[in-house]
Amino acid sequence: MKSLEELKAIRDKAKSAINVREESDAGTRIVVGMATCGIAAGARPVLNAFAEEVNRRGLKDVMVTQTGCIGICQYEPVVEVYVPGQEKVTYVKMTREKVAEVITEHIVNGRPVTAYTIGAYQN
Repeated sequence: MKSLEELKAIRDKAKSAINVREESDAGTRIVVGMATCGIAAGARPVLNAFAEEVNRRGLKDVMVTQTGCIGICQYEPVVEVYVPGQEKVTYVKMTREKVAEVITEHIVNGRPVTAYTIGAYQN
């Protein structure tokens, strides 16, 4: 690396490769809690799995991003899905293995996976 421009080019390439954007023009947002509690519970592999799956499927209207503490640390890793015109869905105790199912059922087919939601864990 010899210049700031080269560093910026590397950053831009990495950001586009994982489909994480700072500002949203996408319809659906997948937000992964990445505070210390989330990271300790395994949120980083979950974030990466969502980004990889969205990218692999070429879902252009879906944005994967991260946030700080969502406030329900006992349920980490926590993922919130925002679909325009619908109520927010909060997934808890997420793992990388659950990601493909959430993408298929909720994001693609419009049916939240209720077994992984906070409502299923509160009952």
